[in-house]
Amino acid sequence: MRNVGALNWHKSCYVPTKFDALVVAFRRWLNKYGGAQVDWSGKYTGELPPTPPREQLFDRYWTHTVGCSSCSAAYKRLNALVIALQVVSIASTAAVATAKHGGISIAARYSVAVLSFLASKWLSHFIHKTFICHDYDHAFR
Repeated sequence: MRNVGALNWHKSCYVPTKFDALVVAFRRWLNKYGGAQVDWSGKYTGELPPTPPREQLFDRYWTHTVGCSSCSAAYKRLNALVIALQVVSIASTAAVATAKHGGISIAARYSVAVLSFLASKWLSHFIHKTFICHDYDHAFR
């Protein structure tokens, strides 16, 4: 923004979503009534504050999921499914361990437990990425 100037902030920022409407309205108000800057009366040196951690920058849970009824409901239901898959994994492991050894192979007996466990881990990762925080640094992936 320093390069294009405070009055031309829209040339340095891309704000395409409806969530950015308040930022755009504030910048327009600031340009109209404040001359594109805040009068800090010598209290501001021009240096930017330190950048917050990436988790805080890309926080979806508190900025969206909590307030959105459909995302909040999906978040709760998917977390319940994760717990159910973990219970199935533990219960099937216990059932196989206590069952008599028959003609079924060991791999077949433990497949339900392993698949339930893997599904719960994948779903936990999906929930975190979708509803809590998703890092958008695609250059390093």
